Amino acid sequence: MGNSTNRCLISFLAIIILLALGTFAAGAIKLMKGQTVYIPSYSNVIGDQPINLTANLVIHNTDRAHPITLVRVDNYDTNGKMVEKYLAKPVELKPLAAKRITIREPKKGDEGAGANFIVQWKAEHQVCEPIIECIMAGSLGTQGHTFTSQGRVIAEDE
Repeated sequence: MGNSTNRCLISFLAIIILLALGTFAAGAIKLMKGQTVYIPSYSNVIGDQPINLTANLVIHNTDRAHPITLVRVDNYDTNGKMVEKYLAKPVELKPLAAKRITIREPKKGDEGAGANFIVQWKAEHQVCEPIIECIMAGSLGTQGHTFTSQGRVIAEDE
């Protein structure tokens, strides 16, 4: 083998190793004791005619051994004003359990660009991060729209 062939082979192997390490790091399990998560939701889809959407906030405890406690689930409007607190007291989600909160289509005049949720959770033990997402759905005539948005961590407790 020539010198340039060896360099190409080494470069190829280096790229494969870097890609494998990147994939491993991206798939690494992150253990936490709590988080505050921001989840965007959208109240409508704008087109020729606005299509109002129903938002379903879904929180999945992905840990197989330990519960998590939902400390707060709050909904804010387009202007950042709190609209509703959904928990009167903390709620425990058992291992692999899920909780859904549904926001019906907005009232006339409340359509705005969208709203958002703030979800705060905690756990006694370090647990796998929950999956927190919003599924929005709506229809007009025979046309339907469904999409999701993922939560983004804005504070962590390790």
